[in-house]
Amino acid sequence: MSHFAKVENNIVTQVIVAEQDVINTGLFGNPASWIQTSYNTHNGVHLLGGTPLRKNFAGIGYTYDPVADEFNPPEATTAETITITTPTASDTIILSTASDTITP
Repeated sequence: MSHFAKVENNIVTQVIVAEQDVINTGLFGNPASWIQTSYNTHNGVHLLGGTPLRKNFAGIGYTYDPVADEFNPPEATTAETITITTPTASDTIILSTASDTITP
C-alpha cells in the first residue's frame, strides 16, 4: 500500500493509504488531486536508505510545491510558538481535573 496526499490549491487536505489503481478509479475524487507521498521520507532523506520522495511525508496543512515536486511543513507563527518552563518545587501542576492536581 502507498500513501497519497489530496492537494487542493497546493495545500494538503487529506492523507490516505491506498493503491494507485484505486486512486485512478476516481473513488476519492479527481485522481489528479492525489499525489503519492512516502512515509519514510523526511527532510529529503529516506529513513531506510531508499530514494527520497518529495522531500517530506505529507501532512494535513503541508504545502505542495509543484515546481520542486516536494511537500513542505507549514511555517510556525508567533501564535503557535510554545514556551516550556520547568516547574519549581512550590508550583502546583494541574493536569485535567481538580482531582488530578499534583503538588510537589
